[in-house]
Amino acid sequence: MSRFHLASTDKTPEVLFDTEKGMLRIEGCSIHENAEGFFRPLIEQAEAYAKQPARSTTVWIGLSYFNSSSSKYLLDLLKVMDEIHLSGTSQVEMEWHHASDDLDMEEAGADYRSLLEMPVRLVGDAKA
Repeated sequence: MSRFHLASTDKTPEVLFDTEKGMLRIEGCSIHENAEGFFRPLIEQAEAYAKQPARSTTVWIGLSYFNSSSSKYLLDLLKVMDEIHLSGTSQVEMEWHHASDDLDMEEAGADYRSLLEMPVRLVGDAKA
């Protein structure tokens, strides 16, 4: 496995997990009716990646909105990536991108940062 890709829909974000480059990118809106069905394969990919990760790993999150069920599974995913960081087998860091005027999404990123050991950088992007 070197690439795992899920195209975005109106209710799901685009996901690109390039294991050779050590890049996990999630971008879009996450308002699933079945968050477990969406996130479970991604969490399984992350667990497989944890067995032989790249030297460094970047988790790039750019969600415009997510519902409560998505937040739970996103945290489960981030905990897998955090375990990789804590194991020392890969230098894992997360970039949490949000619109510079979206205080709710900025706060969500800060909340995740408080729950994780890996470095988390909040990035306020100018609105396009």
